[in-house]
Amino acid sequence: MAGRILVDTNILLYAYDRGETAKQPLALTLLDRLVEHDLGVLTPQVLAEFFVNVTKKLRPPLTIEEAYIRIQNYLLSWEILDITGAIVLEAIRGARTYHMTYWDAQVWASARLNQIPIVLSEDFGDGVMIEGVKFVNPFGSDFNLEAWLPGPKPS
Repeated sequence: MAGRILVDTNILLYAYDRGETAKQPLALTLLDRLVEHDLGVLTPQVLAEFFVNVTKKLRPPLTIEEAYIRIQNYLLSWEILDITGAIVLEAIRGARTYHMTYWDAQVWASARLNQIPIVLSEDFGDGVMIEGVKFVNPFGSDFNLEAWLPGPKPS
């Protein structure tokens, strides 16, 4: 079991992307299970990126009102981390040291400084570990959601 799990923007987007017929149901199941087990964590950055992309890039896009309601629901049902000055500085260090984009580094810094060991994302190398934060692609062929959840593990 992982404890808390930070979810990157792309996972949220797949839950609403009708064009991703394979990934959409997986994303929906993943998000539901994380809420069910109270493991999912988001950041304001992830929610902001979600809003921009879900209203501009998806076909068909959500309306601003639909996106507002979705984000309001996330705020009510997920733990939302604060973006602090320390996270900004740590993200800059991550961008400098690990050559990440600033926004990817901020996701990493948010997880690292809040002691969240897992980030679910497609944007980092699957299984990459950076200073105690492991990046996992939940759409990879060897991903097993049940292994990340509390309770008895499948044999």
